Amino acid sequence: MKGYWHIAAIAVVVGMFTVHYNHYWFLILFLIWLSYLYFSNRLGIKPIILSLACYIFFCSYIIPSHLNFNEITIQELETGDIDGTISSEVDVSKQKVEFTLRNKNGQNTLILYFPAASDTPLRYDQYSHLKYGANCKIVGDKELPDKNRNPGQFNYREYLLKSNITTQVIVPSLDDITCSNSAFFQRFYTLRSTLFRYAEENISPYTATWLQALVLGNDANIDEDIIELFQRWSLSHILAISGLHVGIIVSLVYFLIIKLNVTTKEKAAWIMLLFLPVYAIIAGGEPSVWRASTMVFIFIILNKLRLQLSLTDVLSIVFLLLILIDPYIVYHVGFQLSFTVTFGLLLSRNWISSSNYMLFQTLKISFIAQMMILPLLITYFSYFQPLSILLNVIVVPYFSLFVIPGMFMLLITAPFTALTEIFDQIFIFIHDYFLHFVEWIDAYLNHPWITGSMPLVFIISYYVFFFIMMFHLEKNNTKKSFVYGICICLLITSLLLRPYLSPEGRITMLDIGQGDAFVIELPYRKGVIMVDAGASYSFEDMEPNKNIYSQIIKPYLFSRGIRKIDTIFISHEDIDHMGSVSFMVEDLDVEQIVISDYFELDDKVALHWFDNNVDVKRISHSTELEIEGQYFYILAPLENSGGANENSLVLFTKAGGKQWLFTGDIGKQEEKEILARYPNLSADVLKIAHHGSDTSTDHSFVDALNPKYALIPVGINNSYGHPSSEVIDRLEEVTVLRTDKNGAVQFRYKQNEGTFYKFLP
Repeated sequence: MKGYWHIAAIAVVVGMFTVHYNHYWFLILFLIWLSYLYFSNRLGIKPIILSLACYIFFCSYIIPSHLNFNEITIQELETGDIDGTISSEVDVSKQKVEFTLRNKNGQNTLILYFPAASDTPLRYDQYSHLKYGANCKIVGDKELPDKNRNPGQFNYREYLLKSNITTQVIVPSLDDITCSNSAFFQRFYTLRSTLFRYAEENISPYTATWLQALVLGNDANIDEDIIELFQRWSLSHILAISGLHVGIIVSLVYFLIIKLNVTTKEKAAWIMLLFLPVYAIIAGGEPSVWRASTMVFIFIILNKLRLQLSLTDVLSIVFLLLILIDPYIVYHVGFQLSFTVTFGLLLSRNWISSSNYMLFQTLKISFIAQMMILPLLITYFSYFQPLSILLNVIVVPYFSLFVIPGMFMLLITAPFTALTEIFDQIFIFIHDYFLHFVEWIDAYLNHPWITGSMPLVFIISYYVFFFIMMFHLEKNNTKKSFVYGICICLLITSLLLRPYLSPEGRITMLDIGQGDAFVIELPYRKGVIMVDAGASYSFEDMEPNKNIYSQIIKPYLFSRGIRKIDTIFISHEDIDHMGSVSFMVEDLDVEQIVISDYFELDDKVALHWFDNNVDVKRISHSTELEIEGQYFYILAPLENSGGANENSLVLFTKAGGKQWLFTGDIGKQEEKEILARYPNLSADVLKIAHHGSDTSTDHSFVDALNPKYALIPVGINNSYGHPSSEVIDRLEEVTVLRTDKNGAVQFRYKQNEGTFYKFLP
């Protein structure tokens, strides 16, 4: 099998696709390819047999038969005492304590504790009994983790299932957890925690944060804005310990052992064999760390045995080994990105090394890395930053030549106070300027491609074109390589143009809990309009937080390839209707915000909108507003009623052969005034006012409008008791669609025909 281990690895990938998509044409294509290689005398019978054996084995091994990602039901959720063994590192931070508990049947449960005062760090004695391998008894109730309730939203339940975690327990107090004993591996986790505290005690907090992230694999203390900045520019691999970090740190350790005459080169290699697995655990045990550490480990063993294997063979063997150890690792994004990038770099190593200048080699490495993961980035995040290729050329050398070695040296020299302080101040000075530089790039050159989802046929076509392009590049056949490069550009362009070629329009009531957010997408992407964009808020300061926007609204918009909003109608100034708007104008291209004449616009909010180049338009009742061919009729407020709810903007429009009425939070009095002003008003689809409160939706209003569908945006088990039973009784003859039961509700239409779809069954 020497030289052909990549065939077995490809067979496993084919098996993964076969099971995931439940299609055997992946196997058919794979068999055709193997047949071609065999009959062209490029592949012997032994690699073929082994590859098919790997395919059959891993098809049944990777995804257990009991796992169903669409419908998870638990016959009996345990209550009372829960017994098990801690099967993960105990993650302790200001925000939470988290670990997994494995019962005797091998099932994992996520245990969570949220401190009441997150600003006060937990004392070690409060969680010292929580150790890896400890036998624990926990008082609590198992529950199903939350699942996504909107298109594009992160599915937390599926995420945990892909880590073999089926339930969770949120304990009110750490006193509800009784544990004893521990396992051998706890020593490594204890060492990791000790190194965290060691860094915090001997180095400035700013530098210690970066040291913990880049050397010990803990980025929890890095500012969220910096993490988001790195994510936007595809720089997250810098913060996650990967082959780059492992290579630098291993080289430094080996260099220090030799140069300090600690031992001979022969014994130094044995020391490295012990160091690598220990460091992989201390660094957080992410797949990228294990991939790099295991590859170096195998090469040292091969050198000791005087054996030779190619880089591709070793990478393939490590790929198979990691899946054998943990079949759920295939779902880990870090695992997928790490092996995809490494595989691409190995295939392109001749082309990369053909340049004599380091700058060109770095540019090529950045190009290959970004192009290899582009389909994965689009699949998971629905966007790609093309300029990240150039930014990586600057960022990667900066971190690899200065920051990562500097952090490791600081860890070693921490006891020498004077020397540490000098290094510390130098790092703070330089790194602060560097981050300002990246922020400047982000402020002026942030033009991502918001693509939406990437169909499988596009992904396959992309990699076919890319591999053929790289093949011709290595052969110095620039003309053919250019042709396939054009094919890739056309493929990505067609992905971006899809919405503009689709005759389908959509109106989506997003499930944001106790709040309103409607997205109207016109056919052929003529325009995108929102009616309200609410947010949750903190009871301490009553300020809106970013969670609803970042976890629901933004992912939905990006999944649909939307970055530009033509108009946002804000019904009134309550946070559950406008709380996410300020976050949207910062992050998206919002052209216009429409509010009523009686909307009390805060000066600070108005200035913020103005600074983000948003046109604010006040509008009166009985006015018609045209937005990219879609007409909206403003029915209310008819006069200043003195309250935000009573002054809600009421909109009427037609779409998909139906008449739509958006009512904000108006009350029964306003409903009567609207009927008096517009006696012939009717609506096929009625947005129920005030989340179904009995203060609205009077019998006379429902009877006059005679709607066929009623939309109620309302939170699950909300404290207000919405929607009221009286309102539901009044809608007895109407099809009621509500977010607390149906999740997001979407109306898809073409011309004058359309259908409602519930996100939850």
